[in-house]
Amino acid sequence: RVIARAAYAPYVAALGAEPPPMLQDFDADLAENALWVTGDPANAYVVARPKGADWLLENVAVAPEGQGKGLGGALIRFAEAEGQRRGFAKVVLYTNLHMTANLSLYPALGYAETARLHENGMDRIYFEKSLT
Repeated sequence: RVIARAAYAPYVAALGAEPPPMLQDFDADLAENALWVTGDPANAYVVARPKGADWLLENVAVAPEGQGKGLGGALIRFAEAEGQRRGFAKVVLYTNLHMTANLSLYPALGYAETARLHENGMDRIYFEKSLT
């Protein structure tokens, strides 16, 4: 929770509200084996889970002091490998239009944009990547 609040705090003003990762139910994620944390002390995490026939990369965050060290990319690659290990052919994700760094990060990691939608009061951009 501390990592999510610190990592996503810079976006609150642009979004006009706390983004969903700041409100994430991490206890439920742990119970579903959908949350992985790294660092000692913990400084980054990723949440990924099945969503229908796809593997959903739901949330990745790095505490400000850990940013710029490749942790986010490493966690994304880990989540992709976990999805592939579990037999999923595709990983999907979405980000917010105001999280501009993500708009170049995901394509650089091999993701293709698939849609732009206004949902739940937010402008979301959807991406996907083959795991096969």
